[in-house]
Order: sequence, then C-alpha cells, then structure tokens
Amino acid sequence: MENINDIRTGFGYDSHRLVEGRRLILGGVDIPFEKGLLGHSDGDVLCHAIIDSVIGAIGLGDIGRHFPDTDPEWEDAFSIELLKSVIELVRLRGFEFLWLDTTIVAEEPKLSPYIESMKEAISKSGIPSGLINIKAKTNEGMGFIGRGEGIAACAVCLLKKV
Repeated sequence: MENINDIRTGFGYDSHRLVEGRRLILGGVDIPFEKGLLGHSDGDVLCHAIIDSVIGAIGLGDIGRHFPDTDPEWEDAFSIELLKSVIELVRLRGFEFLWLDTTIVAEEPKLSPYIESMKEAISKSGIPSGLINIKAKTNEGMGFIGRGEGIAACAVCLLKKV
C-alpha cells in the first residue's frame, strides 16, 4: 500500500497586466497580439502558475522565493527556462508527474490555435506532453480580464513519489 505522502497536489495562480510594447508569451509560445504581459521576467502567466503548482506540490514555497522580482538575474528571463529548473527539483526530490491541468483566462486574443504549441513548449521542460492539459476561457467581459487589462492562469499538478 502506498503512503499518503507519496501523492502530492499543488495549485498555482498568476496574473499580469497587459501593456503596449511587450511580447505576449504564454506557455512558452510567442503569440501575435498588440500587447504583452508586464513582468520582471517575460510575464508568462501560464508558466508562472505551473511553477507555483509544482513548487507547492513539493513543499518549497512559491515562485517569488525561487525567482524574486528584486533579483536582476531573472529580469526578462524566459519562463520555460525557470520551469525547467523547477522540474529538476521534482526529480531531485524523487517525484514524477502524473498530471498537469491548467486554465488561461483572457478576453483576447483567441488562444485555442496556440494550445498544442504551448503543450509542446511546456513538454520541453520535462513534463511529458501526454500529461498536460491546457484550457482557455474568457471572463465574459467581467473584471480586469474582461476589460482587457490583463490575463490570468491557474494550474494544478499531481505528483507521485517514485
């Protein structure tokens, strides 16, 4: 029988403001749009939510603890690279991925044409593509997302001790 501590779940959330003059990068994919996400790194809310879910599952705090926005080393960092280093922590702690479920909430642009490319980019971090689910939703015109002021993402991961 497995020990209850052999299965771990982590939840992550992130949101960033949309601004002129930045590239829009989601899930490691450069998406054509007139605005991008403001952030210390590339502002990739999907990768940031995944990172937080993974760090939470292995009990190591949050993204700010590992990649503080006060550290110039992470300025304009490509979030897929940050995710790779977090996936390495999963391996070092003796865990493997069972599942990753994510949701991006954005009024614009339409994201469905980019979901497979996002899965492929995220899989290069070390999470098998068959274990990644990405959904895209709007906020039905409500709140900061509905007004086109920002984008948010959530992620839940399931890990198992190997």
